Amino acid sequence: MERTLILLKPDTVSKKICGKVISRFEEAGFRVIGCKMIKLSRERLAEHYAHIADKPFYPEVEAFMQSTPVIAMVLEADGIIAKMRDMLGVTDCLAAAPGTIRAEYGSKGGDSKMRNIVHASDSEETAEKEVWRFFNEDELFAY
Repeated sequence: MERTLILLKPDTVSKKICGKVISRFEEAGFRVIGCKMIKLSRERLAEHYAHIADKPFYPEVEAFMQSTPVIAMVLEADGIIAKMRDMLGVTDCLAAAPGTIRAEYGSKGGDSKMRNIVHASDSEETAEKEVWRFFNEDELFAY
């Protein structure tokens, strides 16, 4: 079984489409083993986005990710990381394939790479780090 971290971003929360997105995950056979709504601190965001924290656009990313609480989830399934990436579509909503979550719900404006509905881990190694960045062991449930 493979795990991935999912963050339903502020655009998902503000558009009130969290249930629709989560339903797509469950319909795909992904099991929710952790879920909570959180307000992201500057420190957690700096750690999570360390790979872009020195970029000129980072303050905009930080402001966006703090604009509303996010829903953090850990999902589990065989091969979930690749399956999730296919389901979401590419990062830029404007380039995402029809039928993907980002093509359907993401921003159609100039911020289509940031306001793209969902963050998902991009590899097993990244998922391992990201899950423990957002969840404690007692917040994950096997059933």
